[in-house]
Parts: sequence; structure tokens; C-alpha cells
Amino acid sequence: MSKITTNVGRAATYSTRFSQATSYSEIQKATKALENHGFKVKVVDNLIDAKEEVENLIPAGSEVFTATSRTLEKSGLDKEFNESGKYVSVRNKFMELYGQPDKSVEMKRIGSGADYAVGSVHAVTQDGQVVVASASGSQLPNYAYGASNVIWVVGSQKIVKDLAEGLQRIEDYTFHLEDERAKAAYGTGSSLNKLLIYRQEPAGRVTIILVKEPVGF
Repeated sequence: MSKITTNVGRAATYSTRFSQATSYSEIQKATKALENHGFKVKVVDNLIDAKEEVENLIPAGSEVFTATSRTLEKSGLDKEFNESGKYVSVRNKFMELYGQPDKSVEMKRIGSGADYAVGSVHAVTQDGQVVVASASGSQLPNYAYGASNVIWVVGSQKIVKDLAEGLQRIEDYTFHLEDERAKAAYGTGSSLNKLLIYRQEPAGRVTIILVKEPVGF
């Protein structure tokens, strides 16, 4: 059996467990725990409502970094912040330097300290922890420290019991879907290189928009 087939099979094994919307009681439990850990949380019904919430939080003309995210893609937020002309797109600024070795440090600096960083995460625990996985780590500087404000749009299917289940979700489900996406988009697979685990956050810096319906990986 090829590696690709094995990966798809492993993701399929956990598809029901990790791809289905969670109950409202579990959403409420996670919301309370996240708020106790310093996160601001808004619960919405669908991606249309999530997009509206995010746009309401970011004034026109703001500098915005968008992480690569299927959730942002599906919601249209990536195009809103990078193509509408209403905002200063950090992604557009650093992509102008892409492929220029002498500009690599400048590119990293531009992409590490935005006014707003918008993206998603890969697991949220019912006791208020958040986990982000990455191959390159390009979104992590803004998430962990650099951005003045961070906004994550998160489907409720990403809510898990605890950190152990969150890591299992990433390794046995999320990674394999992202690997297939990367092959289709870039011609090469992904890799699970870096993990960022949030246990506490200074109050007010990070807002999580929890969407009741499943969205993203």
C-alpha cells in the first residue's frame, strides 16, 4: 500500500469523529474555558455570519496578515483582505519579495508583526487550550506574539476533549487532508513540523469566532 493511500485511509478512519459539528453544550463548555484563559469568543451559526463578525472587528485601512487557511478561503475573507483594496495586505507586501534571497530577512520581518492576523487553528480543547500546526511556521510569529490583534475563525468540529485528542486530531486527520491540499496546490506534500500550544493569552488580544457548522480542516 502506498504512503498516499495510507494517509487518505487514516484521515477517512477519523472522518466521522473529527469532521462533524459538535453539540451546542460542548461549544458552551469550550467557550467558557477559553474565556477563562483570556480569549474573547463569539459563537455564530455559519461562515456568512463569521465573515461579518471579522469584518466588524477590523477597521478599513488596517494592516492585515492572512494565514493560509481553507476556512478563510471558504469564507471569502482571504480575498476581502488581500484583494478588495480596503485594507493594507501584509501578504501582498511580503509576496512582492518572494524568490529574492537577499530579501528573505525583510520578508520575514514584514510577515511577523501585523496590526491584525486572521486565520484558523486545528484544535480547541474543552478545557480552553488551542493548538496550531504548521509546516513552515510562517503564521506562528504573528499568532504567538507579533500581531497586535489575532482573530481565528474555527469550525466547531475542531473542539476536542483534551490536548491528547487535539494532537491526535492533527496527526491522524488534519495533516492528511492538508497534505493532499498541498500536493494539489503546490505539487509537493506538507509536513507536520511545528506545533504551537496556547494555554493562556493576555486578555483582549485574541478573538475566536466559533462557527457551529463544520468548516476547514
